[in-house]
Amino acid sequence: MNQRGNVRGGRRGEATRPGAAGDPLIPKHGGYRKLKSFQVAQLIYDVTVRFCDLYIERRSRTRDQMVQAARSGTQNIAEGSVASGTSKKMELKLTQVARASLEELRLDYEDFLRQRELPKLEPNHPALVRFKASRPRTLDEVRAWVAEERRRAIQADKSDTDEHGRSRTRAGATTSGEGPGGASVSVHEGPCGPLPSACLVANAALSLLNLACHLLDRQVERLARDFEREGGFTERLYRHRKRAQRRSRP
Repeated sequence: MNQRGNVRGGRRGEATRPGAAGDPLIPKHGGYRKLKSFQVAQLIYDVTVRFCDLYIERRSRTRDQMVQAARSGTQNIAEGSVASGTSKKMELKLTQVARASLEELRLDYEDFLRQRELPKLEPNHPALVRFKASRPRTLDEVRAWVAEERRRAIQADKSDTDEHGRSRTRAGATTSGEGPGGASVSVHEGPCGPLPSACLVANAALSLLNLACHLLDRQVERLARDFEREGGFTERLYRHRKRAQRRSRP
C-alpha cells in the first residue's frame, strides 16, 4: 500500500479492494452483547420473569404474554445484529420488532398498576431517582434496590408516629380526634405506608423500558440512515464485483 492509502496496482482513488479490511463484503457483525440496548433488554427480561413468578397468576395468559414480549426484545436485537452481516434490511426490521415487543410489555406493566390501583411513579420521584442513579445491571441489584426502598419507607412511616403508634400533627401533637372545646384538630397527612414490592418492581421495570425504548429508537434511526446512505448487501456485492471487473481488464 502506498502513502496515499491506495492498493498497489489498483486504480487511482480506490482506497480498498474487494475483501479488504476497509470495505469487506461481509462486515463485522453479531456484537450485540456490547449494545446498551441489548444489555438493558436482557435485564428487563430477567426482571419480568421474576415479576411474573411472584405477582402474576400462573394460569393467566398475561403471564405468558409478558414473558414472551420481554424475550422477544432480547432475541430480536440479537438476531438482527447477527443478520446484519448480509442483510441490513433484516437488521432494521428485527430491531423494530424488538422495539414493538418492549412497547407491548410497557403497556402490560402499566395495566398491572392501574388495575390494582397502585401508583405509577413520576420520573422525578425520589425512589426512581435513586433507582436510576444506581444503574442496576443485574436482577440481584434490582432486588437490592427494592429491599432498600422498603426499608426507607418503613423507617419513614415509623418516624411519623409517636411511641403509641399514633400519627403526629403538623405542630408535633398527636391526633386525639378533637381539640380544646371540642373543635376538630387538623391532622398531618403522613406517609400512607410503604409501597408494595410489586409496585416498586413494576415501576423499576417501566423505568428500564423507557430507557430501552429510547435506545432502540436511536438505533433504528441510525440503521435507517446507514441503509439509505450505503444500501444493503446487494449494493455492497455490486460494488465489489465492479471493482473486481475493473481490475481484471487488461
